[in-house]
Amino acid sequence: MINFPPTRAAGLDRLSRFTPRMGRTYAAGRNSDPGPGKRHAVSELSPYVRHRLVTEEELLQAAIAAHGAEAAEKFVAEVFWRTYWKGWLEMRPGIYDRYAQGLDTAMNAMAHDRSLARRVDRACEGRSGIEGFDDWAVELVETGYLHNHARMWFASIWIFTLRLPWELGADFFFRHLLDGDPASNTLSWRWVAGLHTKGKTYLARRDNIRDHTYGRFDPDGLSGVAVALEEASTPPATPIAPIPAPDRRAATGLLLHGDDVAGVGLDIGVDISALAGLIIDDGRSAMVQDWTAAALGDGVTEMGWRLGLSGSCLGLGDVLAWTRAHGLTQVLVPEAPVGPVRTALGRLSLELGRAGVKLLSLRRPYDALCWPHAGKGFFAFKEKILTLLTQVI
Repeated sequence: MINFPPTRAAGLDRLSRFTPRMGRTYAAGRNSDPGPGKRHAVSELSPYVRHRLVTEEELLQAAIAAHGAEAAEKFVAEVFWRTYWKGWLEMRPGIYDRYAQGLDTAMNAMAHDRSLARRVDRACEGRSGIEGFDDWAVELVETGYLHNHARMWFASIWIFTLRLPWELGADFFFRHLLDGDPASNTLSWRWVAGLHTKGKTYLARRDNIRDHTYGRFDPDGLSGVAVALEEASTPPATPIAPIPAPDRRAATGLLLHGDDVAGVGLDIGVDISALAGLIIDDGRSAMVQDWTAAALGDGVTEMGWRLGLSGSCLGLGDVLAWTRAHGLTQVLVPEAPVGPVRTALGRLSLELGRAGVKLLSLRRPYDALCWPHAGKGFFAFKEKILTLLTQVI
């Protein structure tokens, strides 16, 4: 059983232990999945980075310091893939809205089509009859994690062999992955389906699965073709809007949340008089929600030490009372990228605004630096990596 203690200390310990393998070991073994407890070539740091208990900068700095840019190129590129996905979606938020609408449509279809509902249930419960695929479904639900290559195989089989709506598969991943990220998860599923890069799909092949799982799985009956799904054209990229600066004179609170649980490296620039963490029910599994809440509690404690404050975790309905108890007229939050947390913060902003309290986001310097370069394909973004590294490390 994979274990991810939901603390920054555990994330930093995992980072320290994996740093010696960020070079040749990662490059040679990253695409193979020997199974739980044997994945020595990959870091399994994604839950910590997803919630920013550990930051992208900390990974990049460790990799470059230990191996140099050339030897760590594959690991560095993988870190920047996550950044690229976020920036790309920031400039096209309508794509996430399109996914949400497609998910609603697929859910409605299941409600009226018992055969579809049974097929989806069998896939999610690991009862499809496809070797490997069923094992990954069980592993995902039980551990909250899957190897990246297994995620690609799973998504391809879901879409092209089982012929299930891709939005339901993406939702299954989002609900159960500890590192479930609206940008990385949604856009990766779209890439497999041939929607992200028009016409370019990913086909799970029996020999590839057999070879890269070292013979653990040898599934037959897989589709031999992967015809790209179709949709309306992708909207053009729009510039990322600037964020207003906070009022340095206002009585200010800091509110952390599941997308940024510890505020590590956050450029606050304002005196903070109250601290809390915001727990948001985003429909994910109980295990993921509990893990995120525990990580948020750890993050609030860490930030409290840095600020000399004590804080607690609140629900959405408790925030207004918290602002009144501390006499706040301004609340700062780490910027939440496109996804459920941002949507919830939008509703909260309206509620607080009616009470005369401003809710303002703080954009991380790393995001401000990298996101604007993600408007096109990854390879155009990749050309900027060496330049970006000089500013990150």
